[in-house]
Amino acid sequence: MNKDTVRWHDWKWQIRNRLTTIDDIIRELNPPYHVIKGIRLATQHFRMAITPYYASLIDFDDPYCPIKAQAIPSKKEASFSIDDMLDPLEEDRDSPVAGLTHRYPDRVLFLVTDSCSMYCRHCTRRRLVGYKDNGFNIKKWKAGIKYISEHKEVRDVIISGGDPLTMTDRNIECIVKHVREIPHVEIIRIGTRVPVVNPMRITHELVTRLKKYHPIYIATHFNHSKEITDLSKKACSILVDNGFPIENQSVLLRNVNDCPHVMRELNQKLLSIRVRPYYLYQCDLSKGISHFRTSIGKGIQIIESLRGHTSGMAIPTFVVDLPGGGGKVPVMPNYMLSMSDDSTVLRNYEGTISVYKEPHRWDSVCGHDAACSKSINKGPGMLLTEPHTVLETTERRMKD
Repeated sequence: MNKDTVRWHDWKWQIRNRLTTIDDIIRELNPPYHVIKGIRLATQHFRMAITPYYASLIDFDDPYCPIKAQAIPSKKEASFSIDDMLDPLEEDRDSPVAGLTHRYPDRVLFLVTDSCSMYCRHCTRRRLVGYKDNGFNIKKWKAGIKYISEHKEVRDVIISGGDPLTMTDRNIECIVKHVREIPHVEIIRIGTRVPVVNPMRITHELVTRLKKYHPIYIATHFNHSKEITDLSKKACSILVDNGFPIENQSVLLRNVNDCPHVMRELNQKLLSIRVRPYYLYQCDLSKGISHFRTSIGKGIQIIESLRGHTSGMAIPTFVVDLPGGGGKVPVMPNYMLSMSDDSTVLRNYEGTISVYKEPHRWDSVCGHDAACSKSINKGPGMLLTEPHTVLETTERRMKD
């Protein structure tokens, strides 16, 4: 692949020259025939687009190349599982206006574009993205801004897509500026995979425009340590040096990163480039990606293998985004073995069992007694402090 220095480092050139057809793949990568056959089958269901940069990381000699698995369409995408769902998280149900999901009380997901630099083969929003490169829909984002401004409970806005950083500097700044002007919005997050698949996009011009609207957090998506290159390191450094904290949200993918050693190496390397491992997602039940899914037990085993063997900062929270729109649920190894009024029995990562003696008095004053009591009475904590054996929910919607 020709890496002309000037053009190669131009993020717009990377997008204009994405590999989108079988002819592109043959010309630039010369893959085996079975790969070509798989592309032909899979692209009937979900578009292919790979930046030249990301394609240059593919190793066809490795049957389990993690880059290839995420970028090159496979015939397995054409085999649908009975459990597959078009919108497994039911984001559309919780969408009061087009392009905006309001599921949790104090935050919204603001989808401002349908376009990505690369269309990941494990994409959970494949029902929405990749059909057209619709970079900037003014009518849609104005409706989203209006909704956010009218709902004063919203303090956290996640700007996502697609990938918002495929938009021009001017357009993404316009959206961020309007969100920041809403008085009750405290936090802005930008969900983007460009540090991974098109790191040239992170320029000094871009961060100079956006840092005027801090605090802004970046949520990115490294899945394997092979994605951490000199260029991705540079992109992350530019962001962090200009005040953008970066959190990483990996997806647990079969034959990509469903291995304790792979996950430990990834998270340790992320910390070395000042990226915090934040979430490890169980792969969603999206249509056409069942071959990527592992058991939930595999994720628990991986987290168990990390605890005590690497820094706590290198251990993400393993979550399942519940089918049907139930939201994210943390699923972690169980270290609490039993609890009574006077003691709690716990184990550590080596299996050592210890007893923690509970205080004789639990009552405390915090100045928010009524609110705290209400919060406890809504959750499983009630079972530990009140004589109940069963909890039944009366609130079906998390926004209520």
